[in-house]
Amino acid sequence: MNENNALTPFRIDVPQADVDDLRNRLAHTRWPLPVPGRDDRTDFSRGIPQAYLTELAEYWRDGFDWRAQEAKLNEYEQFTTLIDGQTFHVVHVRSGNPEATPLILNHGWPGSFIEYQRLIPLLTDEFHVVIPSLPGFGFSTPLSGTGWELARTAEAYAEIMTRLGYERFAAHGTDIGSGVTGRLAAVYPERVIGTHVGADGRLLGFVGDKFPYPEGLSDDEIAQVEVARAEIAADRGYLEMQNHRPDTIGAALTDSPVGQLAWIAEKFRTRTSGGYRTPDDSVDRDQLLTNVSLYWFTRAGASSAQFYYEGEHAGLTWAMAADVPSGWAVFDTHPLVRRAIDPWNAMSHWSDFTEGGHFPAMEEPKLLAEDIRAFFRGIS
Repeated sequence: MNENNALTPFRIDVPQADVDDLRNRLAHTRWPLPVPGRDDRTDFSRGIPQAYLTELAEYWRDGFDWRAQEAKLNEYEQFTTLIDGQTFHVVHVRSGNPEATPLILNHGWPGSFIEYQRLIPLLTDEFHVVIPSLPGFGFSTPLSGTGWELARTAEAYAEIMTRLGYERFAAHGTDIGSGVTGRLAAVYPERVIGTHVGADGRLLGFVGDKFPYPEGLSDDEIAQVEVARAEIAADRGYLEMQNHRPDTIGAALTDSPVGQLAWIAEKFRTRTSGGYRTPDDSVDRDQLLTNVSLYWFTRAGASSAQFYYEGEHAGLTWAMAADVPSGWAVFDTHPLVRRAIDPWNAMSHWSDFTEGGHFPAMEEPKLLAEDIRAFFRGIS
């Protein structure tokens, strides 16, 4: 794996021709014919509504400043490094505290290292922050080949921490990143100080699939679980496509910026108080579009979908080291989540938040930062 240990300094500099091409494509979008009665910009029952998508696309074309966002991202130290034939992009923000703990932040889909942009300054008083991009995501492109799944990625991340000189480190993750976090602890329990996972109440929808049905549920509680399962089942279209036909959807995502925008932005709507909000009511619109732009400029819509295919066909199961301290923070929580995930109350740290959702680093960065700090202080 260690064919070249070099850490090559990196700065984001998207060619102006690519920026101009994006705006031109957005200006010449071929929109679907409107369906009468489908003019509510907040109605996501059939996917992202065209009224809202048009509004977001117009802002992306005329109001969004990629160069300003690029400059903000370049304020952080970045490098690329080659591991097992694959280029990895890494953000590395050193703390001014010489006693700081190294902390790796692991993102998922449809996120990126940009997901943690607002979290970084809230952590660097206590942590050296390391944010790798998953293979096929962002500037960890192009893919060097097939076979980049969770286990291989965790091995590469451990090597990144070694190259940075961090023998022992803490780990946090959400979505795919929670799987990478758990895998790191399972394979390298002597190196991982502790694992912190950020999740949301929709986890309840995976009961009976990823997690066993909790024992002793009342009829009303069973009904609540079934509602959550039905919601997850209705939202699996993207998952089945990326799990089984990434090449097919990849072509569309690479050729159409509005297609890429719709594919990602829909996932940033947040359930709060029993209703739906638009994505940029949940997260900052410019940060959302910076994330979408990253997918567009790096053609990661296609390559990130490959990670799902690899995971679906790898045969790996959830892995977590029993002797490594684990903490969970569940946002937009549901009272039954812990009974499903941690029925024996084995987790040393569990926090429930009514705020936020699937992207806590973007939605509630202060709450997430406070919880990460509290957890790792408790095990130090």
